[in-house]
Amino acid sequence: MAKPDHIFTCQACGAIWPKWAGKCDACGEWNTLVEEAARPVVPGALAAPTGKKSKPLAFVELAGDADPPARLATGISEFDRVCGGGLVAASAILIGGDPGVGKSTLLLQAAAALARKGHVVAYVTGEEAEAQVQGRARRLQAADAPVQLAAETDLRKILDGLKALKPEVVIVDSIQTLWANGVEAAPGTVAQVRACAHELVRFAKKSGAVLILVGHVTKDGQIAGPRVVEHLVDAVIYFEGERGMPFRILRAVKNRFGPTDEIGVFEMIEHGLVETPNPSALFLGASGERASGAAVFAGVEGSRPVLVEIQALAAPTAYGTPRRAVVGWDTARLAMILAVLETRCGLSFSGRDVYLSVAGGLRITEPAADLAVAAALISALTDQPLPNQCVAFGEVALSGDVRPAGRADLRLKEAAKLGFSSALAPGQKKNGGGGAVKLRTISHISELAAVLGAAG
Repeated sequence: MAKPDHIFTCQACGAIWPKWAGKCDACGEWNTLVEEAARPVVPGALAAPTGKKSKPLAFVELAGDADPPARLATGISEFDRVCGGGLVAASAILIGGDPGVGKSTLLLQAAAALARKGHVVAYVTGEEAEAQVQGRARRLQAADAPVQLAAETDLRKILDGLKALKPEVVIVDSIQTLWANGVEAAPGTVAQVRACAHELVRFAKKSGAVLILVGHVTKDGQIAGPRVVEHLVDAVIYFEGERGMPFRILRAVKNRFGPTDEIGVFEMIEHGLVETPNPSALFLGASGERASGAAVFAGVEGSRPVLVEIQALAAPTAYGTPRRAVVGWDTARLAMILAVLETRCGLSFSGRDVYLSVAGGLRITEPAADLAVAAALISALTDQPLPNQCVAFGEVALSGDVRPAGRADLRLKEAAKLGFSSALAPGQKKNGGGGAVKLRTISHISELAAVLGAAG
């Protein structure tokens, strides 16, 4: 039986199906299957050419001492921090983010900084005209930088131009707009994105250039297209930011040449993105008396301590089922903290709508934020503010026990630097560097309720 000439590929997950269906059984999405031309493997195509002896595969010892890859600093320290110390030659980076968050602005500023240092930088845009990018460069005061700009979507023309230019850094904005002649599919489909990304990464590996790809994100916040694109590149970075907030967070979720827990913090102003070396001052806002329901969490993002305000509100519900709304934290973890407070402390949230927000647009994934969240919830329920100039951190277990958090000395040092005098935290084995902050040990969640005057 002959193989089909066409297949159907899911545009959400990349799964391949022999016939069309309304729903993809792999990911559960509806109306995502698109017909594409099948490309069968020709028998013998992968065999070595006759009459030509291939070079044998060379192996090395696992204990070998290889030199670390050389880094190319962009001059934007927050961007270099997330990349692991700078860009690595012959590497590919995928940057995703919501529309309008500032991806193009960040990359244009980085391209200008590199070009001013004498590096050959190519900026290829498939979404805008050259005049639009030039206008943005003038607004960012980067028009004087010798960045090589081109507006093109044909992959073959782009590759031919890059081979002639021989750039050190290539920026493509965005990968979803490119199309390859040999692929019978519309631009932006899985087949086109996969083929274009593969060819560009191949060019980067052969030429030694740094490749930076911009990717659109879906409504769920994931980079559009199949996960195979993320597997092709060396680093995947997300640029995050809440609408209406000036703060932007650059976060790596994959990095073959550096850590994945570092973040870069920027502030969007009229003339572009400005680095924020001390993000705690931004996320905390104005100092002074805080209202009830506000607690300061001493967190750590990578190697950087960050103090951020967590705000909670417990309002009487008007419906039979209380509402739970969360911004910047995990909804399931909020439900767990509420259950622990009700079971272990006798506090009742069943008749109240609970709203929780992390100030400044930062998203927290650290379990050590549990104690600060619990303190904010108790303060909101009792309408009593927490002690002034006090921070909190610690992981809360289902039993109500508060577990120690890592890097406690770093958290206390940052709190002392910003003028905080006390901390609510579990007992730590080491308490170096936080001598200026008085530590009040909290070993069980009921002790926190007693400190805040809400013991059941």
